[in-house]
Amino acid sequence: MNTKTTKAIPKSPKAIKGYWSNGRFVKPEEIALEEVGPPSKTQLKAEADEKQALGEALLTLRADLMARLDLPDKLRDAIADAKKITNFEGKRRQMQFIGKLMRPLDPEPIREAINEQLNGSADLTLALHLAEQWRDKLIADDAALGTWLGEHPDTDSQQLRALIRQARKDAKPEKPGEAARHGKSYREIFQLVRQALAQGPGDAGEPGEPEA
Repeated sequence: MNTKTTKAIPKSPKAIKGYWSNGRFVKPEEIALEEVGPPSKTQLKAEADEKQALGEALLTLRADLMARLDLPDKLRDAIADAKKITNFEGKRRQMQFIGKLMRPLDPEPIREAINEQLNGSADLTLALHLAEQWRDKLIADDAALGTWLGEHPDTDSQQLRALIRQARKDAKPEKPGEAARHGKSYREIFQLVRQALAQGPGDAGEPGEPEA
């Protein structure tokens, strides 16, 4: 009895993704890079427009915020010149020049500085709020003066007492039903308190209830 020998059929080689181009096989990872590609004209235009707008915003940026930015001297000079130009067409050309100088710069630090000017830093907001609390407490409560002088002994106590008396007098309505008025002393107490808080002590907190 003859026994037939079955030959094994060789497996087909696993297909490799990619394609041939100009006699060269392009692999999948190279395809992905091709798909990403350089930025489009639309993207480049949007970036240029944003930097142009940021450059215009630099004209009104506060000096302390401007000093913190690492800007080229050429850009600083261009901004200073733009502030002096009153002619419309001349101003437009100068702003285009500023936009050109802005192109190689990282926009993020400039965005942060502009946002800080628009919204105020968290520390500044807290300091103003604390000064307002102390001012209102000093005017409303006699005991608050002792607490304040205990935390800020360098305060001119006679001056502060005189300001408090005048602020209370100014706040009294001239006629029944009228709203309380805030005069010059009210604002001066705020300035005095704010300056003292800025100088220290560092652990000064919100005005609380005076100790018995």
